Amino acid sequence: MKSAVRGILIILIIISPCTLKGQKQNGIIKKYLNELSSAPVQTSPSKYRMTAVYTNRDLYGNFTGKTKVSGEYTWGTGEGEVSWNNVRIASSNNFNEPFPDGAKQEYMENMTYVPSSDMLKEEAFKNFPASAENVLARNLIWDMSTIEGFAWNYSDSLELNRKYVVKEGSGEFGMGDIGTYNHNCIEVCWTGISAIGNRLCAVIDYRAVDNILSLSMEQMNSKGTEQYWGTTWIDLETRQIEYAEMYGGTIQEIEVIGLKNKFLVKTIRELWVERIQ
Repeated sequence: MKSAVRGILIILIIISPCTLKGQKQNGIIKKYLNELSSAPVQTSPSKYRMTAVYTNRDLYGNFTGKTKVSGEYTWGTGEGEVSWNNVRIASSNNFNEPFPDGAKQEYMENMTYVPSSDMLKEEAFKNFPASAENVLARNLIWDMSTIEGFAWNYSDSLELNRKYVVKEGSGEFGMGDIGTYNHNCIEVCWTGISAIGNRLCAVIDYRAVDNILSLSMEQMNSKGTEQYWGTTWIDLETRQIEYAEMYGGTIQEIEVIGLKNKFLVKTIRELWVERIQ
């Protein structure tokens, strides 16, 4: 009898701590899930620096040029508005040399708007110059909107380590007056919890592959495919973005007006967003 009682006590001692540990872990996960689904908290404006580096090569891997686009982005200035300042574009034909300071894009200084699908319309860019660099400047706006969308728009549908397919994001849409973009498949996944500095963050991964891109401008036309993927770290307390990075690649057939032959270009894009305030 004593032996039987002793056996039961041993079983209870083994099982109970495991059960309590499991319950505690489930409670923590539920807590973070609730925080992941909450809206961003705006106590003061948040300021970021976005940097994108485009590296061009031919299909054999030979370097043909690189471009850096950077700008300061302010979120939460009131009434849902955001703004851009100090946007610069710099280019170099030497892979190993650092970028120059670049030319400031004055048409984007203090550019203010409310993020929405209206930023895909032609009138949103009526003050932009008609040049190839126009596309790179627009990309700052569209890439930041993409990062924010993956950070906030699907959090109530995400489950830890389960891919969520964004069906409403697939299909073709217009990019103002310069072309079209067709998303094939978009996936978002909440992969865990990490930290940026002393801020506890949710980690959100996303990817979109085999997308079709078509551009038509005064100086050139192009068509091809693009893949992009990235990771965003979101403060669990404020729900604001602490850091983000995105990588992508395109292969395009390009026709330059005035040149006889078309040519193929592979472009790798590396992009990161750093909080500076």
